[in-house]
Amino acid sequence: MKISQVCAVVLLLVVGSMLAFADGIHDPKIVIHGIDNGGNALEGCPKCVDITGLTFGFTIPKAGAGTLFFTNETGKNWTSLTLIETGEPASDISCQAFMFLHCSTETLKNESVEIRMWGVKNGLNPKTGITNGESFYITFGCEKGCWTNGGSVVVATAGTVPEPGTVALMVTGLGALISRRKTWKRLKA
Repeated sequence: MKISQVCAVVLLLVVGSMLAFADGIHDPKIVIHGIDNGGNALEGCPKCVDITGLTFGFTIPKAGAGTLFFTNETGKNWTSLTLIETGEPASDISCQAFMFLHCSTETLKNESVEIRMWGVKNGLNPKTGITNGESFYITFGCEKGCWTNGGSVVVATAGTVPEPGTVALMVTGLGALISRRKTWKRLKA
């Protein structure tokens, strides 16, 4: 095997490993759920705020608890959603995201907390992320105490690319196919 092929295989394994073990995260209580069971956009939803960009902000209810309603009008399906808040420690926050497979929190270097939801439909799993035109709600609730930073702004970023594990599997599979094809050609010759 040539040195360049060995380097390519090693690079493929390193990149695949990094993608497969992408940062996982930990979450008073936050719940994200679709409206109308399927999450379809509600006609004339008076409480829903249309989100037209992949980065947006909203304010935590002043009481420290409450529900906010949104509709994804970006033209893209969201495969992840990340919220950045300040004021509550990550260790106190619990998280449920019925539209995603995973939900976790992490304290960032600037002491903000990242609440990250990711992972979509995989085989028989019904979770699909937040599709274009879909309405959803975010509930700030009390579990160990209400959000003490009520009234503060949360910055949200929606992701539209495949999750890291999916990318790692695709790259690994592609590498195996290329390798196998070269072996078949050599055996036929």
